[in-house]
Amino acid sequence: MTDLDLAGPSALTELSVAQAGALLRTGALTSVELVEHALRLIDAHDADLHAFVLVTREDALRRAVRADRELRAGVDRGPLHGIPYALKDILDAEGLPTTNHSRLTLDAVATEDSAVEARLRAGGGVLLGKLATYEFAFGGPSTDLPFPPAENPWHREHIPSGSSSGAGAAVAAGFLRVAFGSDTAGSLRGPAFHCGAVGLKPTYGSVSGHGATPLAPTMDHFGPLAWTVGDAAAGLQVIAGPDPRDARTREAPVPDFLSLLTGDVRGLRVGYSRSWYAADPGTLPEITEAIDRALVHLEERGAVVEECALPPYEVFDACGRIILIAEGFAVHEENLRRAPRSFGRFTYQKLMPGAGVAPDDLERAYQVRKELAAALDRRVFADHDVLITACGQTTAARVDAFGTDWPPPRLANDMQTIPFAVTGHPAMSLPLGFAGNGLPIGVQLVGRKFGEASLFRAGLSLESAFGRRETRPVLP
Repeated sequence: MTDLDLAGPSALTELSVAQAGALLRTGALTSVELVEHALRLIDAHDADLHAFVLVTREDALRRAVRADRELRAGVDRGPLHGIPYALKDILDAEGLPTTNHSRLTLDAVATEDSAVEARLRAGGGVLLGKLATYEFAFGGPSTDLPFPPAENPWHREHIPSGSSSGAGAAVAAGFLRVAFGSDTAGSLRGPAFHCGAVGLKPTYGSVSGHGATPLAPTMDHFGPLAWTVGDAAAGLQVIAGPDPRDARTREAPVPDFLSLLTGDVRGLRVGYSRSWYAADPGTLPEITEAIDRALVHLEERGAVVEECALPPYEVFDACGRIILIAEGFAVHEENLRRAPRSFGRFTYQKLMPGAGVAPDDLERAYQVRKELAAALDRRVFADHDVLITACGQTTAARVDAFGTDWPPPRLANDMQTIPFAVTGHPAMSLPLGFAGNGLPIGVQLVGRKFGEASLFRAGLSLESAFGRRETRPVLP
């Protein structure tokens, strides 16, 4: 064992991807040690948190042994070589079931890797297993599904948000530094916000969705949920890039995101629009204050901070919800008609309204989406590198807010993430500390299309000042 044991039981947990990678390459640490440490944490705590639906213990150890052997031989496959990670259970991994947290696909074993998993495998990463989600990446924290819903490590009476709920719980608990999931209306950014982690929805088309169960194909994005900005950048570095099997991806080289992690924001142009969140009575004052602190911090360090005008939030929201339910219903229509009782109640109740969206209404929503994306490019990103706004308006809802009524109360899952899933701009949830109730709060950073480097640049500066990455939940 390495000298890192002397630093205490949390030493391996708190190693960033970059720090762990450096030690792996010098031989001061092994991938097997990282995997065994993660498995011990999962064994000790996941029976309470339910972050994982499947732990691939034996295969993870085999992949770790292979990574150690390759690194000793000088074979370096990239920033995640030898690093443990896990997949939201809508992403295929060959030989493993992709259950989608649903009775309908409980035994559906993947015959090939999804594009995300193929790139992670090729990059030498070590898959630890599959993570809890909402059914088909929709629905809610249901108790009428094959697996229990994941719980929030900060306070188990609260949800971790969704639908990448297991990813948020696993990363916050310290089981992993990075996990991979999908974001169709906020499903990476929401769990990151409510679990105090970093959730990145890359630009639409940055990451292939081949081998991922679709929800709304023109809004589905795929990306990392990680403990730090640097960990998220490492994850995106590995999975981004064109894929001939997915026409949504763009033929363009992937920037070297890791070389741009300087945190220097001098000259960065930052826009914000308080009208979206500050005047809304649903927004906690603590969140507005956190955004204000972030803006002041960036300005003090040389960024140019300016208020800008955005189209009304409600237009983005209505447009996105029409597209989401219409496309979601189309994806699942056959099973909704054939076996409606096989769905969880929340999923069924959220998908069925899509049956009432007329083709003309959907086409109009697509046209409005083009107009909204063009308006953002013209009003904001013609003059600014980063837009800062709210991610969530409240801290994580209590589990008991999701009772017998649907929809649940407004505060049960009040996110402001859907606009940028509609337009396809990259967006990142970044933690900025905690509210008075002890639950995490944060901010959302949005960039030009394929401008993730600017998000990492601003995010790293804010994380260094406010992220409190040394603070972890007390596990059950």
